[in-house]
Formats: sequence, C-alpha cells, structure tokens
Amino acid sequence: MDSNAYNLETLQESIGYHFNQIALLEQALTHSSFANEMKINKHGDYERLEFLGDAVLELISSEFLYNTYPDLPEGKLTTMRASMVCEPTLAICARSFGLEKYIKLGRGEEHTGGRNRDSIVSDVLEAVIGALFLDAGVETAKQFIMRYILKELREEQLFHDAKSKLQEVIQKNGLGVLRYDLVGESGPDHARTFEVCAYLDDKQLGKGTGSSKKQAEQQAAQNALRTDEMRAYLKSGR
Repeated sequence: MDSNAYNLETLQESIGYHFNQIALLEQALTHSSFANEMKINKHGDYERLEFLGDAVLELISSEFLYNTYPDLPEGKLTTMRASMVCEPTLAICARSFGLEKYIKLGRGEEHTGGRNRDSIVSDVLEAVIGALFLDAGVETAKQFIMRYILKELREEQLFHDAKSKLQEVIQKNGLGVLRYDLVGESGPDHARTFEVCAYLDDKQLGKGTGSSKKQAEQQAAQNALRTDEMRAYLKSGR
C-alpha cells in the first residue's frame, strides 16, 4: 500500500466512513496549488466540493438550531449559526481529527504555512462534507456534521471568546492562576505559526497553534475548555 493510500485509509478510519468513490475524497483534500503544480486534472481541487459542502453545512446547522432552540427568534438563530460555521470554529473542528495532515498542498503553499492556515483547513472540511454528500447522501453528511461540528454546541456551545470563558470558569471556582506561554514558532517571517500552551498554575490545560499569538491562545483556551475537568465545571454552572 502506498503512503497516500495509507493516509486515506487512516483518515477514513478516523471519520468512521469509507468512501465508495475514493476520488471524491482525494479531490476534497487537494488544494489548487497542488493541482497546478502537479499539472493533474484527474480529480481537480476542492473548490467545487467546498461550494457544495458549505450549502449542506448551512442546511444541517439551520435545522439543528431550529429544532434545538424552538423559542429563539430568527435573528438570534442566524447569529448562532454564523458563529458555528465561521472559519476559526470550522478549523478547530477539523483539527480535532487531524484533517490538516491530509491536505495536498503545493510546495510554495506548504512553505508559507498553508497547512496551518484556518482559511484552508476550514475550506477542506467543507469540501469533505460535499464529498460525503455526493458519495452517500445527506444523512451521512449530517452524521459527520453532528459528530465533528455540532457536537460541541450540543454539549456546551462553542465559545465566541474562549479565553474569556476559560478565565471566567477558573476565577468563579477559585482554581488558580491562568497564563499563556509561547512554546514554539515556525515558518518564514511573513507566515509565522505560533504554538501556545494554556497553564493553570503549573498544569497544562490545552495547546493551540495559529498565525498569530492571539489566535493560538484562543485555540489553546478552546482545547482547555474541552478537557473533562473544565467540562464538569461548565455543566455544573459553577
């Protein structure tokens, strides 16, 4: 088995679905820079699938909010949907199962940090949704969306400002001192990638990466809020 086939098999195991038309998954993972560089037209890049996946995601998330919050007005539902399907949130969801590792990028895009760019990672997630829809229909796409995008909202809601939410939980419960440490930097000066860890006193709560320190801190806070310890405080309302 070649490395690409292995990677696709591993990814399919991760998401719990095996494609009937593997070419759809290959296309969903292919950035235009890779397609242009390799001069391949067999599958094309992910942009058309992203267009389709975006529409499927909007439909499923709208249905979810409509059924989950029957008393909320249209304006509030629209705001909530926008926060759920925004670029940073989708990128976080995609990274939860390592989707960024499987993206096919051209050498130039790879060199400038494209694999860590939220815009690319979120676009690929939508392309995968589009591929699932074409391969198996709306119910399979819905199951994927519920598992990887709407699950967090269903349990506790994704947060607009994870840093503020984490600080609130820690202060309210007198848990200690929260701080963020920059633990790594990589990439060229014009496309740096920052790695940040969130600590509660000396205990690491979460780690995040981003194209800015602020973005990396937000992701670290998001990951901290997903730990069993923080979930327990969130669910108790304390």
